[in-house]
Amino acid sequence: MSIECDLSSAGIATVTLSNPARRNALTLDMFTGLAGLWSRLAADRSVRVVVVTGAGEEAFCSGADLSADLASEPGIDDLIAAAFLKTLYVPMPVIAAINGVCVAGGLEIALGADIRLASETARLGLPEVRWGIMPSGGAAMKLADQIGQAHAMDLLLSGRLIGAQEAERIGLVSSVLPSQGFRAAAMDFAGSIARNSPVAVRAAKKAAMLHRVEAYREREAAEREMVAQVRGSGHPRIGIEAFLAKRQPVFPDE
Repeated sequence: MSIECDLSSAGIATVTLSNPARRNALTLDMFTGLAGLWSRLAADRSVRVVVVTGAGEEAFCSGADLSADLASEPGIDDLIAAAFLKTLYVPMPVIAAINGVCVAGGLEIALGADIRLASETARLGLPEVRWGIMPSGGAAMKLADQIGQAHAMDLLLSGRLIGAQEAERIGLVSSVLPSQGFRAAAMDFAGSIARNSPVAVRAAKKAAMLHRVEAYREREAAEREMVAQVRGSGHPRIGIEAFLAKRQPVFPDE
């Protein structure tokens, strides 16, 4: 269970979410490792592109490990924000190479990327509301901005999962690539960016993205209040207990 990072001679940093026994679910140590890694990569001028992917063939990331009760950890909201690039700006391009299941916090990591490439067998979604949880890593703020109001509300409120082809159709992913040779194709694409002028690439990203990140920062305090209200409702406890017991939760009225 770890966050692995390798830097190639071409300036491509590959960040691998590794917890394959749990479909790369994020433990507290993995959250901490990912949060610290972004600031180090942002300060390294030799890094031209970052590629984030999941260990193994079945999953990019299935979100937080719900058996770990992470919501009770001190400072967890700050940790999530840093790990998921919720309001943190990094100057180099970030590519999410989605090699399988990409749900909940996994999709929120991907929403922090600039470009999302998906394997043809990928499944994506935000099932948190099915378990009494509000997405708190950026999806509630970013999704409508990135794919439009109607598609965002569909995914946020239904909690349904979609395949790679539908994700491409609604703009949730940039491209769908064959599963065979997926990682090599994603790295080839990263290489095409790494060969460009790093000065021009970083300037283009800043012009396109910095104002959006600033808008997310302005909205985050209000969102944290909503997250606290949901946690205080008791519904997350009901949902997580049902999830771990593999049964359908029953939620009371407000």
